[in-house]
Amino acid sequence: MIGRRHSALIGPVLVLTTLVASIISSFGAPLIPTVARHFHESLSTAQWSLTVALLVGTMSSPFLGRLGDGPRRRATMLGGLAVVTAGGVVAALAGGLEMLVVGRGLQGVGLGLAPLAMATARHELPQAKVPPMIALLSVSSAAGLGAGYPISGLIADAWGLAGAYWFGAIVSGFALICVAAVVPSSAGRSDPDRLDWVGTVLLALALVTALVAVAEGTEWGWGSPAIIGLLVAGVVLFAVWAVQQLRAGNPLVQLRLLRHPSVLSGDACAMVLGAAMYLVLSGVTELVQSPRSGGFGFSASPVVAGLVLIPLSFFLLSASRTLPTLVARMGIRAVLTLGCLVAALGCGFFAVFHGALWQAFVMTGVLGVGLGITFAAIPGLIVQAVPARETGSAVGFYQVVRFTGYSMGSALTATILAAHVSGNGQPAVGGYTMVLWISVGICVVAAALAWFLPARSTRLKPAGAPAVQRQGEAQLADQ
Repeated sequence: MIGRRHSALIGPVLVLTTLVASIISSFGAPLIPTVARHFHESLSTAQWSLTVALLVGTMSSPFLGRLGDGPRRRATMLGGLAVVTAGGVVAALAGGLEMLVVGRGLQGVGLGLAPLAMATARHELPQAKVPPMIALLSVSSAAGLGAGYPISGLIADAWGLAGAYWFGAIVSGFALICVAAVVPSSAGRSDPDRLDWVGTVLLALALVTALVAVAEGTEWGWGSPAIIGLLVAGVVLFAVWAVQQLRAGNPLVQLRLLRHPSVLSGDACAMVLGAAMYLVLSGVTELVQSPRSGGFGFSASPVVAGLVLIPLSFFLLSASRTLPTLVARMGIRAVLTLGCLVAALGCGFFAVFHGALWQAFVMTGVLGVGLGITFAAIPGLIVQAVPARETGSAVGFYQVVRFTGYSMGSALTATILAAHVSGNGQPAVGGYTMVLWISVGICVVAAALAWFLPARSTRLKPAGAPAVQRQGEAQLADQ
């Protein structure tokens, strides 16, 4: 009886863990103006309170995913949640922006728990429940990012900036207790893999150099030796890392999986859509908080700025439920293309119409529909395309490219807004509209990648298809 009860609770606990980690990691965006005022920093500098969490999440995803492929899955999940909890405490007690960034970086480790949760679901749940659970975990990860905005704004408005981070420490501690009580150990089920420390360090260095160059390009000057040097170093480090991964006996990420059309097209779309998503999320939450005295903005509080993103989270979850029907009727390539174009439509709408607050709500809702379709479809494609043992690594790499897109979007927002400053030293409306139009362009690029890259067709087969194929398709339809 106890075993059955624990088995029934595994799915909800994995969803809880993914949501909590995503919510906490997204505490940066609506609080950026508050952080800037609290620590007397510019908006572009305060943006690092968000970017650093995304950057750490990018680096931790393949590392935790690789650990999840072996017998240390439960211990890794517990350790990750412990780090997230500690990060909340550090951020809450921070007396300066530097310490806050350290705490936010520790909280960013939580973003790396999503591939670990997916690997756990694949190994611990009945096969029929795996596809819908993986889709739910993927969408929960994205929806949690949006849900964190109103939650952090509401708590910060009631209990101050530190209160938001104390809340993060409490709920991550609760998730830690739930995982310890419910998720079974995988020790002894397989031999542990040797971790690729060289690959981890190379990837971290490559990401840090590239993101610092993007984030500081306007302030330091795009033609400055420092920025050029960082960009060149980033490209070189990425190339060295790719060669090292292809030659390593037990690589951090199996780059050869990109030869599979489903993996390649899914990861490419995830990166560009992630950049577009965070360009919009960062830009919109700052725009609605801009004072009306500047001729635009709505003088909104962090609470209202967070509420603007409620439609995003709602439609991310609800739109994902339409995935089986859409795939059956259109095929996965058309579904991914459609989702990207819907996201572009939402961004373009607000770029043209941003004179009323309700228009921001409409934009995030339309964006949620587009992202809900795509983010639900991509992980399922990847998981079905790779061996079970490589689930954590493959989904970890998916998280890497998606979070790399998130990080690039956050850093690009700071760069664009810093380049469009009005006489009072605050970003001008032209900077915000530029952010939105760039997001439109990125979503269109994602649509082109989804359509023209050779994606594996997942149309439902006719009745004469082999039984194994029909069984797999039934599992997808159960989503």
